[in-house]
Amino acid sequence: MEQYKQEFIEFMVDSQVLKFGEFTLKSGRKSPFFMNAGGYVTGAQLKKLGEYYAKAIHDSYGDDFDVLFGPAYKGIPLSVAATIAYSELYGKEIRYCSNRKEVKDHGDTGILLGSKLKDGDRVVIIEDVTTSGKSIEETFPIIRAQADVEIKGLMVSLNRMEKGKGEKSALEEIKEIYGFDANAIVTMAEVTEYLYNKPYKGKVYIDDEIKAAIDAYYAQYGA
Repeated sequence: MEQYKQEFIEFMVDSQVLKFGEFTLKSGRKSPFFMNAGGYVTGAQLKKLGEYYAKAIHDSYGDDFDVLFGPAYKGIPLSVAATIAYSELYGKEIRYCSNRKEVKDHGDTGILLGSKLKDGDRVVIIEDVTTSGKSIEETFPIIRAQADVEIKGLMVSLNRMEKGKGEKSALEEIKEIYGFDANAIVTMAEVTEYLYNKPYKGKVYIDDEIKAAIDAYYAQYGA
């Protein structure tokens, strides 16, 4: 596993963004783990988060894109942080763009924040986590309505590796439905492998009991 992935897993734990226990998800599923990117709130956390996204995006898509698109609302700070990090790490100026939930009819009008989209732009979409693919369902037509762009792919922080609407994972379904790539900084399998029965700062986050709950969850909902 790449060094930045190991560091990212520790970063999620340190930031209390990734938690283990029992959580009821929006889908109604009861999950033994929960990841909430809204937990990244400090300047230092957002700087590091942007760097992890930038490294993963560079690994998956190289420099072959022009715009990072972060769907409202959680995608807005993600796209800003990753755009800054990309400039610092790779010396390439990409633009950030996000949508508004409501169209603005005065001043800076329209549905977009940040850069406008232009014909020929190559776009990478950035999100926190995708469980069902619902946000892409809303985002895709918004992007397509702005300009004739090429969507290179999607980057999320954690691939939960569970069924979306059918039998495949949400990221696999996105690839099939929309025809673009979908990747994650880390997968839940990598998280489990890295933390299982391994003390981190004096605490074991995935012990035998949590591991059994994760295995049972994937037996039911795993893609």
